[in-house]
Amino acid sequence: MSTDEPRTRATHSGQALTYAAIGASQADDLMYYPPKGFKPFQARARLGSGDDRFASAAESILTWGVQRGSGMAIENIELPVSSDSDYVGLVYDANGVPTGPRQLDEGHVYTEDGTPHVAPGVTAELVVHVLGVRFVAPVRVVSVTTDAHRVGFAYGTLPGHPQIGEESFMVEQHDDGSVWIVIRSFSRPSTWYYRLATPLVRWQQRTATKQYLRALLPARTP
Repeated sequence: MSTDEPRTRATHSGQALTYAAIGASQADDLMYYPPKGFKPFQARARLGSGDDRFASAAESILTWGVQRGSGMAIENIELPVSSDSDYVGLVYDANGVPTGPRQLDEGHVYTEDGTPHVAPGVTAELVVHVLGVRFVAPVRVVSVTTDAHRVGFAYGTLPGHPQIGEESFMVEQHDDGSVWIVIRSFSRPSTWYYRLATPLVRWQQRTATKQYLRALLPARTP
């Protein structure tokens, strides 16, 4: 993460992800068999019930609502330039098994304020302030799920992020109509100095997760 003052606009479209296990945050056995050298994590919270609640939470998830609702700023959003130069994600079946590469979709969706929706291949910088210090974490969206009762996405880390790994955010509607958010990740420190600061980094991760889970609660989302 960068702690510099405002700088010239960065571009991450040509950078490679900093890990190899792309899509592993969706693996059924992630908590038992994470990629070697990585620490797995999972958290979930009930958001309410009903189709309207699910639709509202799903829309928020795909417009960076979890991140923004937790206090993060989303900056430097870049759309993929071409399928040759950028990873645009995988297609998953209903069981979460990858079935093949996703084709680049030129018809991108935007919010009313002009912010691009989450989509495979999109890069962004997640900006957060910790103890008065501004940190910038570059990420790339590696998968998007838009099933009838399961919507969300996963992003992976790019150079400059304090962690190496992947994190996914899913909204699920169960058979009883209840709506849940599920957050899963695997990660490890990206540099020796972040490794030394592991207790602080883990504390920040736990704090961010609590904020993520609260971001989609009914009081915050219509």
